[in-house]
Amino acid sequence: MIPEQLVLLDGLRAGDEAAFAALVRLHGPAMLRVAQLYVRSRAVAEEVVQDAWIGVIDGVGGFEGRSSLKTWIFRILANKAKTRAVREGRTIPFSALDAGEPAVDPDRFRGPEDRYPGHWASPPAGLPEERLLESETLSLVEGEIEKLPPAQALVVTMRDVEGFDSDEVCNALDISETNQRVLLHRARSKLRNALEDYVNAA
Repeated sequence: MIPEQLVLLDGLRAGDEAAFAALVRLHGPAMLRVAQLYVRSRAVAEEVVQDAWIGVIDGVGGFEGRSSLKTWIFRILANKAKTRAVREGRTIPFSALDAGEPAVDPDRFRGPEDRYPGHWASPPAGLPEERLLESETLSLVEGEIEKLPPAQALVVTMRDVEGFDSDEVCNALDISETNQRVLLHRARSKLRNALEDYVNAA
């Protein structure tokens, strides 16, 4: 665990409000984005996040450090969000392998030996890299993520928006590496196709 996380963990265990506030600042916005993928409204997502923080405070004494502090927090969040989603009659199926969805050619993404595995080998045709960062393009991507099946939206949000690595996603969501990889690939494929359609229509 990185030293900063150890300091925050020690502070949290000691009941230090500053450590708790720092963790909320660090992870709160991402927790809300992830919770919103499970439940129907922002208000309910905010309740889920509050419940998760209560779970963190109540459970920190039993945290053994088998995963990173961040992964542990998001595992609590995912469990709280799943429970709330079931009460709302919503579920997120993670069995990605039973859906025969078309996907783009895997060669269009970087391989495991590359510096950024899973990222596009090249930006969508006709879209310079600097345009990928423009607000209009980012808004398009956010809108397309909302259209994805929930499990794909959740995995791509955690990986590509929040910067989790694959092990963190698997541990936080309690899914296999294979499922995580398939869900991420399908989500990235759809987002790339949407970006290429956007460029071609311009």
